[in-house]
Parts: sequence; structure tokens; C-alpha cells
Amino acid sequence: MPAADLVLTGSRVRTLDPARPEATAVAVKDGLIVAVGGEPEVQDWRGPGTETVDLTGATLTPGLVDSHSHPVWGLEMSTGLDLSAVRDLDALRAALAGARRVEGWIIAWGLDHNAFGGRAVDRALIEDAVAGAPAFIRLYDGHSALASGAALQAAKITGPRTFAQRSEIVCDAEGRPTGHLIEHAAMDLVGAIVPRPSYSERRARLGELLSAMAATGLTGAHVMDLGGDCLELLAAVEETRDLPVRLLLAPWCMPGAGTAELGELVALQKESGRLWRVGGVKFFMDGTVEGGTAWLEHADCHGQGTQAFWPDPAAYTEAVRHLHTAGVRTATHAIGDAAVRHVLDTVESLGAGARLRHRIEHIETVPEDQIARFAKLGVIASMQPPHTAYTRADHTDEWSKRLGDERAARAWRCRDLRDAGAVLALGSDWPIAHYDARQVLATARAPRGAAEAGRSLTGLMSLEGCTTHAAVAAGEQDVSGRIAPGLRADLTAFGLDPVEAPADEVAEAPVRLTVTGGKITHRG
Repeated sequence: MPAADLVLTGSRVRTLDPARPEATAVAVKDGLIVAVGGEPEVQDWRGPGTETVDLTGATLTPGLVDSHSHPVWGLEMSTGLDLSAVRDLDALRAALAGARRVEGWIIAWGLDHNAFGGRAVDRALIEDAVAGAPAFIRLYDGHSALASGAALQAAKITGPRTFAQRSEIVCDAEGRPTGHLIEHAAMDLVGAIVPRPSYSERRARLGELLSAMAATGLTGAHVMDLGGDCLELLAAVEETRDLPVRLLLAPWCMPGAGTAELGELVALQKESGRLWRVGGVKFFMDGTVEGGTAWLEHADCHGQGTQAFWPDPAAYTEAVRHLHTAGVRTATHAIGDAAVRHVLDTVESLGAGARLRHRIEHIETVPEDQIARFAKLGVIASMQPPHTAYTRADHTDEWSKRLGDERAARAWRCRDLRDAGAVLALGSDWPIAHYDARQVLATARAPRGAAEAGRSLTGLMSLEGCTTHAAVAAGEQDVSGRIAPGLRADLTAFGLDPVEAPADEVAEAPVRLTVTGGKITHRG
């Protein structure tokens, strides 16, 4: 018998494998699990080159996966001053006044819409603080930004424009831009001229970020973008080391994509590295509630939200059908109830062969009559419990006020979807929320804000959302998500039991060991 590369002993092993739910030891060779059981089952796998790790007191689980993250594009989204702790306008102005300038620019990110205290997002609120400098501030949702007058001038933005996708340069009654840029096409007008870190800086930051993600127990992430030089960066990191986190990437398909563009997306599916691969395509059916671009069945309190991100929703359906026929999985951003309904209708039109091949991202508010359709159609629900922290239980936050009490009461219905039989994959959406996998597990069990009144997941459901259900969401249930012989050796060891320990303790749980592809990526 050949010797294993790694043997883990002494822990409680939650395999999530129905054939053998628990064990105490695991052996790993060539990146795969080769034995699961007690000490006798792994004893013969030990050899002179085997590393043995005693995990006494720990609980070993399948490796945690963040089912929605942006670790490469997020490097740009999280550049500059972190405003995530800012809670009001005075704090915002103070932060901007003291901000370091990069080539004359003030660049910031992570600003909560609630910091404006109900006021319209307008550059007039910050112009004195930036003292004439070009400033570009990304709001937390990743779908809107605030630009100062000098930044608008640098981008030659003087009034409204028409875009192929649902985007807006917000203007006042006289047609002057307020600096509020909503959705990608509008934001990119300024984002394209903002100073950005060098290639070498981004390469170094990517390695550091993935290592920090591994330290929270992450062994994988579903990356919901493929922008710029993403593949080049990943290949460059793999020239010198293995990635600490396995990545599955989904390039975007935007409105207006024709046969040629769809063909390019199909061709991209063959791209891969040692621990990364392209696998799927990402769509947007709407934007965000706070930005007024979530597609709703009834307008929000500002009279907005009745239009889809794709101006012609039928064109979205045909694009999904084209990719489905080519064997490509899809993930669609759908926050509002109308957006969710349209995606479900689209998948239903594809027939039985679409089961467990298509997923919906976010699903922040959904009516009762749509819940059962997820399981019936085999549509995977991909949700991010930490997003609930941007809302308030009393519905005084911008998300809740926009929707109104009835729709806000349907916030993040994770448990309802699980109880209805849906596959529920969990994630963070970093940098929208922190990548810490423990926070995902904990918040799924103790939702915050508008979701507090809803029903929470059990400890086991929460763990499954980052393991077995995440594997189904990636179409990898035959190779990952459980601890069983022949599956990938992606493993996470906690200093406590993440299923039985209270949620607040899970949020701070020591991560004793993280193993990706059979290699230790973190020791706690």
C-alpha cells in the first residue's frame, strides 16, 4: 500500500457522507481522500514521508466554500479608504477630509447607503470635505457610486446618457449630474480613469487575500466574475505556488450579447489552472434595492424598481437557453421578486434537463408562491446571510424603507427555501460583506436586521450550505462537499463543533487547520 501524504487523527469528523456520517481519522494522498474511519483504517497508510497531524479536540468538516465571492475584481472594488464603519454624514465627511490621495484622487469603498440619513446621494454633501479633489466612492452594494464634481469633469460627464443595460447617471431637475452613478455602465465611466494598483501590487494582494480567506476555513470560492486580467493574475500566482483557495469562475454575460459573444463565453469554459477553472456564466436580472434597480412586481416607495437590468427580458431568456444548450451552467443575480420570478420562468422553459444546472444569486425578497418552485424546478438558491447586517429590524434602513413593510418581511428566506426542499448554497459576496466563512455560518443561524424576524437555519443546514449544497451549486457533488474516499481532500478543522456550538461562538471559532487539494494552507 502506498504511503499517504497526510494523516489527520484525533478529531470528530463530520463527513456529511450518509454512508459514514462520523469518523475520527482521515488519510490523504495526491490531493484525494484515501481513507476515512478510525485509527485502524488509517494506520496502514502511514509511511516515512507521511505528515501526521493530531487534531484532538477539533471537529473536522468538508472544506468550506464561499458560494459567491469576488476575490479578483474585489481587489479593485476594495481599493482606497475603507468606509464600511461610517454610519453618518459627519463621519463620512471627516473620513474623506483626512483621506490619503492617490495621484490626486480620493478613492474609497464600502459606504453604507444608510450613512446618508435618508438624504439623496449627492456630491453636494461631500464637496467641501474633498476640497476640490476628484473623488470616487463605491457604495457597499457594488452597484452604485458617488463621484465628486472634479471626478465627473475628468470623466467628461455633463448630463444623462443612454446605456444598453439598466444604468443611470442621476441628474437634478436642471439636468446636472448629482454624482450618483447607478449600475456598472455608469460607474465605469469614472472607474475607468481612477488610478489603480499596479499589476505586481494586485498579484501580491491576491495571494495575501486568498491566504487570509483560507485562515477562516475556506478551501474554495465560486467567483462571480471574470474581469480584466483575472486569468493572467491567477496563472501568475500559480507559477510560484498553489492557490490557497480553489476557485470556480463565471464570466459575465451582459445585455446585448449576440451569438458571437455567447460563443466566446462557451469557449471560455475550457480555461483552467491547477486549482482554478472557468465553470459557468453570470447574468444580472436586476440591480439593488437601495439603488432603486431591483426588479420588483410593484414599484418601491420612490416609484422605482419596475424595470429589468436587461431592457428586453426575453433576450435574457434566449441567452440562457443558448448557453444551456451548449452545456454551460448559469448563475443570475436576482434580488427583487419580479427578477426571481422571471429567472424561475426561464429555467422552467428549459425543461427537465435544467435541474440543478442553474442558480439564482441573492434572492433578497421573494413571495410565498415562488418558494416551492426552487425545489420543483431544481433551481439552486445562492444567498449571502451577512448582507442582512445592512438592514434594521425596525425597518428604518434604506433597504426596508424602499420595499415597505410587507416585502421587507420576506427578507432573506433561507430557512423557508431549505424547508421547501431547495438546494441552498451560502456565501459572503466579498467585498460586499467580509469573506470570513465563520461569519457566513453564524449569520445564517442568527440573521440580522430585517431578517431577524424570519426563521434561521440549524447548525447542520448552515454547514451544508458551505459544503454539500455548495458542491451541488458548482456541479461538483461527485467530487467534493463530503469527506469520503476518492473525493477531493478539501478539509476544515475547527476548535469547536460548528453544528452544535452557539452561533456567536462559531463566529469566533478557532480554525485549527485548512487543507486544500491535500495541502495544508493554514495552521491555527
